[in-house]
Amino acid sequence: MFEAAALAVLLAAAMALSRALTGPSIYDRILAVNVMGTKTVTLLALIGFIYERPHFLDIAITYALINFIATIAFLRYRERGDLRI
Repeated sequence: MFEAAALAVLLAAAMALSRALTGPSIYDRILAVNVMGTKTVTLLALIGFIYERPHFLDIAITYALINFIATIAFLRYRERGDLRI
């Protein structure tokens, strides 16, 4: 059951990758990369559950935080031209 969910997440990540490569605007591409990061977090959690490794959830949470901060930083840089507050 969880293996099928992992395959579905991989399929969704592949669709997001195609959107990241062919997006009409830079913001569509940024959103697609963010979605890929979210799918990676979900996949890490699923793999941890499948193989009974609970520390994978800690790795997934850390990756989610890095993904969020990187997206905000890139969008701020794109809008303002620098990262200063």
